Amino acid sequence: MKLNHINLTVTDVPAAQNFLETYFGLKKIDTSGDVRGSAFAVLIDDDGAVITLMKGTGVNYPKTFHIGFIQESEEKVNELNQRLKDDGYDVAPPKRSHGWTFYVKAPGEFTVEVLA
Repeated sequence: MKLNHINLTVTDVPAAQNFLETYFGLKKIDTSGDVRGSAFAVLIDDDGAVITLMKGTGVNYPKTFHIGFIQESEEKVNELNQRLKDDGYDVAPPKRSHGWTFYVKAPGEFTVEVLA
């Protein structure tokens, strides 16, 4: 069995989409026929995993909810952490936990873990 997709409800679909494309290399699948416009996006990664984004209001995920992106090395985790800091995101330095990891609040009100 293979996971097909994960749907995230977000407060700002274009901002969340841009964040996932910019920092994690996801690519938007053409949904030009979709009449919902900026209320819906379908993104895919290099392995074929799909994340759909749907606009919602009052998004309130549980405190521990997050999605994770594994990096190929601790150096890549450090580089991404610095890039996010340089771009104005509030991120703590990576730390040793269940891997070399840090968390960042993404636009749209969901949390992303970055780890190696």
